[in-house]
Order: sequence, then C-alpha cells, then structure tokens
Amino acid sequence: MIYTITLNPALDRILTVETILYDNPNRVTKEETYAGGKGIDVSKVLTKLNVENKALGFAGGFIGLELEGCLLNLGVNCEFIRISGETRTNIIINDLGKKKQISFNSHGPMIKSFELMEMINAIKGLKDANYVTISGSIPLGVSPIIYRKIVEIAKDKGATVLLDADDEPLKAGIMGKPHIIKPNVHELERLVDRELKNLEAITEAAVEVQKRGIEIVLVSMGPDGMILVAKDERLWASPPKVKVENTIGAGDSAVAGFIHGAILGENKKEALMRAVATGTAATLIRDVSITDDYIKKLLVQTKVNKI
Repeated sequence: MIYTITLNPALDRILTVETILYDNPNRVTKEETYAGGKGIDVSKVLTKLNVENKALGFAGGFIGLELEGCLLNLGVNCEFIRISGETRTNIIINDLGKKKQISFNSHGPMIKSFELMEMINAIKGLKDANYVTISGSIPLGVSPIIYRKIVEIAKDKGATVLLDADDEPLKAGIMGKPHIIKPNVHELERLVDRELKNLEAITEAAVEVQKRGIEIVLVSMGPDGMILVAKDERLWASPPKVKVENTIGAGDSAVAGFIHGAILGENKKEALMRAVATGTAATLIRDVSITDDYIKKLLVQTKVNKI
C-alpha cells in the first residue's frame, strides 16, 4: 500500500481572469475548487492511474468537510484526523493575458498537541506500508522536527520513504534519512544555501545532499525536466515540448509518476522517465491528460542522458 501524508492540506480556489487590473474590478471568467496540498495531489494522480493508495492528513471545519467530499468524488481513499481549527483555503489567480499564475497560500490552522499525537498514532498503525510520501508545509503549532519523526516511524514500518518539502521541514526531515527526496531547484538552493545557476551546479548540490545518507535525490527543474542522483547513477531527463496550460501540481504528479514506476518494477532510469512524463501530463488540461495511454505517448518523447 502507498500512503501519502499531508499535514497541511488545503482547498484550492482557482479564479481565472482575462488580465489582472489594479485599482479596478476584476471579472472572474471561471472559478474552480479542488482538494489541494502536495501529498493530496500525489494521491489524486495515483488514483487516476489505478494505483492503490490512501491519503492521510488533518481536516477541520466546513472547509475540511468540503476537502474530504472533493476527494470522495474523485474516488481517493483518505483518512483524516479531525481538528478543531478550519482547513485552509488557497487562492490561485490564473491571468490569461500574461499566461501566468499567482498563488496566495494560507498558513493553515493551529494544530493542538493531542491532535498531532492522533496523527502520529495513525502513522504508527499503518498496514502493509510499501511507500510513504511526506509532502508540503507544516501547519501552525507543529515543529519542523515532526518530519524527522514521521520519516523514522515510516522506515520502521518497512516503507520506502519519499520526502518533498522546503526550508526547515526539509532540513529536519533529511535528518531521518528518507530514501528519496524531491526538491525543486529553489528548494535545493535553500537547502545548500547557495545559488545554483546551471545543470552542473544543480548536480553537484544534489550529490552533496545524497552523500548525507539519501539513496535518491530527484530535482525538478520545470520545463528543463528532472535530474536523478544516486550512488551509482546521475541522470537528466528532459520532457517533450508541450503547450503548458497549468503548472499547479506538476511536481507532485512527477512524484506520483516516479512511485508508479517503482511499483511497476522499473529501474531508476525508467522511473525517472515516467516521473517526467507524468509531470508533463499535469501541465496540460487539469486532470484530463493524466491517463496511462497519454503518459505512454509522452514517455516515448522523453529523453534521458547521463550527467
């Protein structure tokens, strides 16, 4: 079983406008609501690919109920710890004129100590955990060290652990030595505390982090693809050229693709290609292009080179 853990899920409200007007009313041409959060997005993609998984997280208030309802309608198997606070709402503005998106992400609710311990006990009780992903930010009231604790618990359960976080939660989680981490370039820069201007610099930083006891470091680079650094391999996968319609959740879709490849028994190179193809599919029409057939079409256009 694959488990995804999202301590700070959200309801993503996407507003589309022709162009953003300052000091003037902005007419919304389209409004959409989705269950969001990095681990939630991983579960949504895995579910679309018919890969059995369960999403774990905190949920509270009416927004939390709506979040669960959205996932239920998508067929996502989930188990949330109910909290006294209200699940956060993120606002994403889709500017058609500039072909850009602006995200306003809330901090999220305050988590009480007993609620945190309910989550810890739920993780300790996971059954047949093959893969566990730990993704995203942490809510108020929770120390970043929680990611180290969750990594260690999941490893004790015999699971392969993938961590996808930023800043202090990423630094804390790495102390537990997860098997795989998936920062993007900016997250990797913050981790090593220096600017990474080119592929060589990114690779060197990934090698540096991998030597801390991480088996695989995946670094997503947007339209430039993804690199994989392991003890015995350094690979760069470049995606096919597509017309990007949406960038939200592309990195999380790549995580789902890599795990999917591992479940299928693929080697590192093949799983990397699947990660890039799945992430690319997510940049097209939201949720529509993520199918086995479409990913297969993108796979044959995905190129891999040794670094």
